[in-house]
Amino acid sequence: MAATAKLRDLAPVIRSKNAGPFRLTFDVLFDDQAMYEHVRDSGAFTEKSVAAAFGVPESQVSSLFHFDAAMALKVTFYRPTDQCAIGETDAYGCQQHVPLMDLEVPAP
Repeated sequence: MAATAKLRDLAPVIRSKNAGPFRLTFDVLFDDQAMYEHVRDSGAFTEKSVAAAFGVPESQVSSLFHFDAAMALKVTFYRPTDQCAIGETDAYGCQQHVPLMDLEVPAP
């Protein structure tokens, strides 16, 4: 079995925030070009793997892309509950990134 690392051990910033009232967006930011490229090219950050980390169907992923100039990986989900609707628990979307921190990536 190949060695793996948690995304939280490779990227110094993993955060979530609102992307409007119907979506949440997640940023994975790197401060090292080689590490960013390793994770970007590893095949570990996909709609399928990210959806699995959150326990949601892939259809919940609105978009997933990388932004080389910022050494950033981004993924956006449809919110499970509209912002500020009854039963919604995080109006700002800032407490939703934790499952992404445990995403398994091939060790560098």
